[in-house]
Amino acid sequence: MSLVEMTWRDALFAHWPVEPSVVDPRLPDDLDVDTHDGRAWLGVVGFLMEDVRLRGMPPSLGFTFPELNLRTYVTHDGTPGIYFFNLDAGDRLGVAAARRLVKLPYYTASMRITDREEGFRFRSRRVERDAPPLAFDADYAPLDEPLADRERAEFLTERYRFYTAGVDAVREGYEGSSDRLWIGEVRHDPWTLAPAALTVRRNGCFRANRFETPEGDPLCHYAPGVEVRADRLRRV
Repeated sequence: MSLVEMTWRDALFAHWPVEPSVVDPRLPDDLDVDTHDGRAWLGVVGFLMEDVRLRGMPPSLGFTFPELNLRTYVTHDGTPGIYFFNLDAGDRLGVAAARRLVKLPYYTASMRITDREEGFRFRSRRVERDAPPLAFDADYAPLDEPLADRERAEFLTERYRFYTAGVDAVREGYEGSSDRLWIGEVRHDPWTLAPAALTVRRNGCFRANRFETPEGDPLCHYAPGVEVRADRLRRV
């Protein structure tokens, strides 16, 4: 049974391939790096979370705010999922609720997504004093061309489970074993993906999470949005 309902809109997926050895030491021991063509991936993902509410509440009573996260892809006993290094969001109440309900490393940020003539501008600046600084500023827009590699695009986006070792574990630079691993699951229709153009002015996502910024241009996708239901966490 779902706990939270919402809509995710105007999503940017920007992914950099990295060696699995870059990601593996940062994961709980119960999780394995998920790879495509032998590479792990670090993804900067931003979108608008619209009408976030507890199940049964009308959309008019929900929260609406942008979110920006840095993530990688993992498996647990062969089941694929997401592992988040940070999730910055533009609503203090939403951040507090998310930390409590889903045990993820959320941070409060000043954020804005602005519609532009051919796309969007996404600006974010973390405002929590006791957290590493993180600023992000970029333009993105869908391209009118087919996906070059649909299988790879779906590997990077069609993920319906996340794993977390708890907020404190990630914030304190957790590495290694843990007896506090939870699973969260979401349900939504498959993303409608298009290739995307991305112009980055600032990207502090990697440095804030103690990663070197990967070399090369990212693989970028845009999706207009999906209706989402999120289930209660459960222990592994």
